[in-house]
Amino acid sequence: MLAVLDVSSPALARNWASAEWFRRRQLAPTFADSELTPLDKFYVNTYDVDDPEVDLEKWTLTVSGDVKRPGEYTLAQIQSLPKLIQNTRHICVEGWSAIGKWTGTPLREFLRRVGADTRAKYVWFRCADTYSTSIDMATALHPQTQITFRFAGDILPRKYGFPMKVRIPTKLGFKNPKHVMELAVTDKYLGGYWEDQGYNWFSGV
Repeated sequence: MLAVLDVSSPALARNWASAEWFRRRQLAPTFADSELTPLDKFYVNTYDVDDPEVDLEKWTLTVSGDVKRPGEYTLAQIQSLPKLIQNTRHICVEGWSAIGKWTGTPLREFLRRVGADTRAKYVWFRCADTYSTSIDMATALHPQTQITFRFAGDILPRKYGFPMKVRIPTKLGFKNPKHVMELAVTDKYLGGYWEDQGYNWFSGV
């Protein structure tokens, strides 16, 4: 079944063909530990500030929209879900790439736990530094799309998105939000920081 997107706006219309060709079950390449990029060579892109200074004791993930169980979820609740470890390539729109080891839980498992309506078109994310982005539901349910809380075997460093990022190896890097604070399941197109400035919304790789 092909992804169905709202193409009423010019921005979404330009991405329609890419979304139609998205293959839900095709996996991004994975790599051996010997192929991981050394940590001192794993570049970090920032949007506004290097570290929005998230306080883990106060942090929760706010879930809203078309879900049966909206509310605040702690990191411990998210970490209790089934784990996925994957070595995948992060590809930046600026032209560089790096291979990292990411540990977390499949986003589709979390969406199942909160009772998300998977017939909705989008999942939208807001971050602690006011960054935002959104993805189509097919990408949210892809087996490699992951709520990430560990990197290279350790707690996710602040520069890579502590305490939680969304890792999407089938998308360009700017579609992988860091310091995530809020998730909404919706039929409404909410765009994103770079998307609202003209970046390709679908941005598959």
